[in-house]
Amino acid sequence: QVQLVESGGGLVQAGGSLRLSCAASGRTFNRYAMGWFRQAPGKEREFVAKIRWDGNTVYTDSVKGRFAISRDNVKNTVYLQMSSLKPEDTGVYYCAAGTTFHVYNYWGQGTQVTVSS
Repeated sequence: QVQLVESGGGLVQAGGSLRLSCAASGRTFNRYAMGWFRQAPGKEREFVAKIRWDGNTVYTDSVKGRFAISRDNVKNTVYLQMSSLKPEDTGVYYCAAGTTFHVYNYWGQGTQVTVSS
């Protein structure tokens, strides 16, 4: 079992930055792929970024060059540094952990990110 707790969301103006954190419980954090997803009002949850246990990363096209995912296997934490934020980045951001790079088994409760124009 893995428990995930996100933090760092908030209200920011367009063009601003935020850093999300996701703290994970458990002693096998470094064996999990970690991902960030988001859900905008009235829309389905979508993939944002993911990082494998070896540091390999993948991003959705709309955030490439603006967002950076990283992980600290000592602190059992994954981060999402978001820059040049746009109003369309608004949504609830969820952290997830998976035993593969493609399937996510554990989810956090989410943190709200609101970008004003």
